[in-house]
Order: sequence, then C-alpha cells, then structure tokens
Amino acid sequence: MKKLLKYITEYQKECILGPLFKLLEACFDLTVPMVMAWLIDRGISQNNVPYIWKMGGLLLVLAAIGLTCSITAQYFAAKAAVGFATKLRHAVFEHIESLSFTEMDEAGTSMMITRMTSDINQVQSGTNLALRLFLRSPFIVFGAAIMAFTIDVKAALIFAIVIPLLAIVVFGIMLMTMPMYQKVQGHLDRLLGVTRQNLSGVRVIRAFNKEQAERESFRQENDLLTRMQLFVGRISALMNPVTYIMINGALVALIWTGAVRINMGTLTQGQIVALINYMSQILVELVKLANTIIMTTKCVACGNRIQSLLEVNSSLEDGNVSFEPGQDKKPALVEFDHVALAYKGAGEASLEDITFTAEPGQTIGIIGGTGSGKTSLVHMIPRFYDATEGSVRINGQDVKSYRLEELRQNIGIVMQKAVLFHGSIRENIHWGNPDADDKQINEALELAQASEVVAGKPEGLDYEIEQGGRNLSGGQRQRFTIARALVRKPSILILDDSASALDFATDAKLRKALGTLKNTSTIFIVSQRTSSIQQADKILVLDDGQLVGMGTHEELLENCSVYKEIYDSQFKKPGETKTQKEEVR
Repeated sequence: MKKLLKYITEYQKECILGPLFKLLEACFDLTVPMVMAWLIDRGISQNNVPYIWKMGGLLLVLAAIGLTCSITAQYFAAKAAVGFATKLRHAVFEHIESLSFTEMDEAGTSMMITRMTSDINQVQSGTNLALRLFLRSPFIVFGAAIMAFTIDVKAALIFAIVIPLLAIVVFGIMLMTMPMYQKVQGHLDRLLGVTRQNLSGVRVIRAFNKEQAERESFRQENDLLTRMQLFVGRISALMNPVTYIMINGALVALIWTGAVRINMGTLTQGQIVALINYMSQILVELVKLANTIIMTTKCVACGNRIQSLLEVNSSLEDGNVSFEPGQDKKPALVEFDHVALAYKGAGEASLEDITFTAEPGQTIGIIGGTGSGKTSLVHMIPRFYDATEGSVRINGQDVKSYRLEELRQNIGIVMQKAVLFHGSIRENIHWGNPDADDKQINEALELAQASEVVAGKPEGLDYEIEQGGRNLSGGQRQRFTIARALVRKPSILILDDSASALDFATDAKLRKALGTLKNTSTIFIVSQRTSSIQQADKILVLDDGQLVGMGTHEELLENCSVYKEIYDSQFKKPGETKTQKEEVR
C-alpha cells in the first residue's frame, strides 16, 4: 500500500488542508461544552438573560464556523481521494497494457477487472474517510479528555480509564479483520470470473441446457463469498456495541460521581453537563473512528492487492534496435532457428525445434490439427510470447532486440477471434493506421473483400459498429479486421485463421488479392482449410508442437502423411464416390 502513495503526491496541498480544516472544526466543537457550562452556571442559574443571549449567539457563531470548516475539509478530502483514485486507475491500466500475454494469462481477466473497479473504489472511499476523520476523531477523543481534566481531575479519571480500553477494542478488531478482508476480495475475484464466464458463454450454456448447472455453480461461489462477508462483518459489527457499552458505562459512572460532587459543592451543574457532553463527543467520535478504521482496513487490503498487481513485471524486455522500413515498407525476412515455446506453468512445451525461413515477399501457410501450435508459432513474431529456446529473427535481428512499439507497428495481425470496437467503420480501421485517409481505407477494404459490405450501408464508412461487432455477421467482422491490418501496409502480415467464417468464393477472392502484396509484405496464413494455403510459397505442417512437414502443396501431398490426411478429409479424391467422401468427412 505504501508504494501507492506516490500517486497522491500531486494532492499534497489537499491532503494537508483537508485534515487541517477538520482539526479547526474539532477545536470549535471542543469549545461548545465549555460555552454551555458558562451559559448554565452564569446565565440560567443567575437568570442573566443578556448573558444567555450572548452565549446563545456565540454557540450559533461556533456552529456556523464549524459547518464552514467541515464543508471545506470535505471538498479538499474528496478532491484528493478522487484524484488519487483517477491516477491509480490510469497507472493500473497502463501497467496492464505493458504486461505480456504470459502475465495476463497468469493473472486472469476477472482479477484485473476487480483491481480496476472494486479495489480502487474501496481505496478511494478509505482515503476520503481517512483524510476527514483519522485525525479529527483521535483529536476530539484526547481533546475531550484534556478538557475534562481542566474541569475536574477526579471526575476526569473515568476518561483516563475508558479511553485506553476503547483503543484496545478498536485496534484489536482492526488487526483481526484486515487479513479477512483480503480473503473476501480474493473470493470476489472468483465470483466475478464465474459471472464473466457465464455472460460470455450464455449462448453455449443455453444450447446445451446447462442453465441449472451454472446457477448451482454461481450459487456455491456466491454463498461462499456471502458466508465470508458475514463472518468478517460480524466481527467488525462488534465494534459499535462494545464501544457503546463501555461509553455508556462510563457515562453512568460519570453521572453518579458528578451527582455526589455536586451535592458536596465541588462541581457545578454546568460543569457536569460539560463533562457529559465531552463523554458523548468521545462516544460519537469513537463510533466514527471505528467505521473509519473498518473502511481503512478494507482500503489497505485492497491497496495491497493493487500493489501486488503493479509489482508484476513483464517478462518481455524492450530492445533498442530500430526497425528498418520507413515510408515505403518492404517485406521482411523471417527466420525461426530451433525455436521452442513452453507456456508458464505448462507441463510440456507447446512447440519444439521449429526451424524454417520465410523469404521477403513469400506467403507461408501454416496448417495442423487443433492444439498443434499454429497460433503459438505466429504469436512469437510480434513477441506476444518469447521463445524459451532458439531464436526468432526478422531481417537478421533477433526480435528481442527490436523496440516493441516499432516491431509491432510493422506487423499486421488478424487474430482468430474477430474483435471490433464500438464506433464507426472508419474509426475501427484507423486502429491499423490513425493517419489513413478515406482513399487508403477503401483500398484496404477492397483488398479484404469488405467494400461491398460498406457499400450496402447507407452511412458508408460512418456506419456505427456496436461493441464486439454484434450488428455484423461473422464473415463481415473478419473482413473488417483483415482490412484493419492491411491499412497499415505491414512488412509482415499474419492471418491467424481469420477467414474461417468466409464462404469459399470470398476466401478465393481474398487469397487472390493477397497475392498482389508480394512487394510489400511477407504473409503468414494460419488456416484449417488446405484450399486457403495450397497456393502458398511454403506450407508448414504442425502436429503436436512438431514441424512434421514443409514444402509446397504438391510436395507435401507426396511426402507428408499428416498434410495428405487433412487434404483428403476436405477434398474428394479421384474415383471416390459421394458416399465414400461423406464417410471420410
């Protein structure tokens, strides 16, 4: 939590003025019981009406000044707390963006969302309360005790006994609940993960009639979180009744002692009223302090969780070599030299001993069964993951030596899942090249076979795409994501099974259009269809993380049984009947 305090340094003035005005308010609050004592002893007891009006006016002035100080303190505290939370959100988001896929996979989406939302909100609330009450409440408590000693030492001894006992209760409960709140937030992560999984997979859940099973799974996680929250809540809830019992016991003792001393003539009625007021102030402030401590405990627990995320360092180290191509980008030379990849925490390597060369301008097809490592292979080119053995080189330089931003700026990649963002078609295509004009965008759309989709929309490039592209078909989404990569005019273009939703005619047109990019891009096409890659200059066949075949379509049909099996399962062989073909499928 301490490391997070650097994000509040910009609000040092507010952090000083907020508590300062609260202390000023506390000073005026501590004066009120004394004024009341004078009003009773010198005004009411002696029937001195002018003095009563004078003291009454003074009480109103003290109330007005106290209210002004309280509002001012609240303003500064809120400004500091909200500003702190804002900077913290920016820092966490920026840090998450800097992490590699390895750290993101390990942390999990639900955990990162909880840190960005629930945890930071708790930190904001805790900071606000701490700035307003963490100094004021102890100041009132000890100030009231000191003022009580100025009135009567023997009666004030009750204050000296009850305040340490209250401190033991308050801080004891705080020390017990702090680790519990951390566990509660951890289970909140799990519940959020279950919720997110259900919402993202709602169609699959309904398709397989698993609603009841998922409800039961959610109920179990929710009940576990509820039980934990109730347990820690009950412990925290002990603070108020215990402090009330102790304070009210002290009030009884004070009234009894005061009555005896008034009867003896050593205390006045006004003084005993002042002592009771001071004891009541202590009660109110300790309740506030208890609530503040509970909230601060949550704040510290959440702050520690945020800090633990910020302490996660990316496994990718940025290089210092600039990428060559400038305005006129050239196709890049890509080399894999005995490359292996093992994901963190995985038992076995996903890829082993991959060696091949993609000459500038070549089209490389990559095919293999599910889980064979096709996506893992192409993800090492833009350094989403780093090779655990061997090296990946672009234009003769290890990719680890390039500056990440420049490296990725020269690579266009289309992921397996077509992701579009809320906004116009133009805004989505600008993700590939923010400086692209409408002419360049239309050229990219033409290459991606998406121009007819735009032409069919009355708004054209201004057509509003909903979040995730919900108002588009799967094929339309894929074509727009391809156009987004093409508008960058990258030196390396990676299409990771990005035409799976296209019909064969559109896929053929797309492949023909990509053939015109040999002078600008080296192309990698990952596909499950042999038809999508059979015109490639070189085809890589993967099987269980091994490179089991490499060559042209014709060469692989002759000497690679894995490729031949895939091809035969998709195309009818000469002399094969329709029934036989269906059996093969």
